Amino acid sequence: MSKLILPGLIDPHVHLRDPGQTEKEDFYTGTLAALAGGYTTVIDMPNNKIPIANLKLLEEKILIAKEKIVCDVGFYFGSMGDNLEEFPKVINKVLGLKLYLNETTGNYLIDKNKLRQIFKSWTQSMSLRSNKLYEQKPILLHAEGKAIEYVVKLVSKLGTKVHFCHISTQGDLELIVQAKDEGLPVTCGVTPHHLFLTEDDVKTLGPFGKMKPKLAGRKDVDFLWRNLKAIDVIESDHAPHAIEEKTGKFQIPYGVPGLETTLPLLLTAASENRLSIDDIIRLCFENPAKIFNIPLSNDSNHRSYIEVDPLAKYEIDNKKLFTKCSWSPFNGWKVKGKVEKVYIRNQKVFENNNILTPKGWGKIIHQNK
Repeated sequence: MSKLILPGLIDPHVHLRDPGQTEKEDFYTGTLAALAGGYTTVIDMPNNKIPIANLKLLEEKILIAKEKIVCDVGFYFGSMGDNLEEFPKVINKVLGLKLYLNETTGNYLIDKNKLRQIFKSWTQSMSLRSNKLYEQKPILLHAEGKAIEYVVKLVSKLGTKVHFCHISTQGDLELIVQAKDEGLPVTCGVTPHHLFLTEDDVKTLGPFGKMKPKLAGRKDVDFLWRNLKAIDVIESDHAPHAIEEKTGKFQIPYGVPGLETTLPLLLTAASENRLSIDDIIRLCFENPAKIFNIPLSNDSNHRSYIEVDPLAKYEIDNKKLFTKCSWSPFNGWKVKGKVEKVYIRNQKVFENNNILTPKGWGKIIHQNK
């Protein structure tokens, strides 16, 4: 097989840790890891050390990113229900609103009683710009189990566009499929670690397998694979932590990196006929662009794409990763399919593990014009 040409991938779920925790990752190392993994656009979560919950913090974060990024980056806004007045100020600078209904890094838990007002306020902020459904910026949710049921009931009443992140179990996906069957504006994502790892792997991974949602059983993982058509996106949930933190004596943080390993794992699965290349394009490009309103150019002179050698076999090696945290739960895995070149707007920016563009070259997406 000759070289495989794929559109530049879009990862709608990354934690680049900048500002505030740049010992884990920063905008430069994180976006460089994105390029190495075949991603030309990523969207960064708001649960920084100081949560991005007002216009001032968001603008400060954007300014820092402008100086460092080497791929295109968008942002989400955060809320615990106490900053609704900020929504109209930031609505044109972000791609969505992220809410946490279950425990995760930072413990930014929301009182479910505040959800209705958050949903209404977010929708009202968008209506100032447009009332078209396809232009709605979704509310993203870290929600598991009964929290999903609660959100679905709310969506059925309010019609708010929502995206459920990192679904990991059969029960949770079945709830979402039912909501879709009822015609509700609901989408969902699944991570590669929830597709390729199970709870049994925690025995060997130890703290490097600690994540939220936790790794599920084989039955759940098999159900996700059998129902890929019901899944809208594959999102890395790239969540780097320093090795010292993961192996420390104090509270071990949740999360694993994933930007550089997602596509190789998927290409390997494609070589084993577990999914198709069209599935990868749907899950890692077409649907993320549609759901999160990523502007795509129809001009062939501004095309973003990657060249992949689908036959290249190699071993994932912690020592060869670009992410600052320098580890992966897939260290030692043998994969098939390697990113060789990355083009953004027809300019070659990455080739054979070498960065070809300076810091700050990437663009911020969805700012005020």
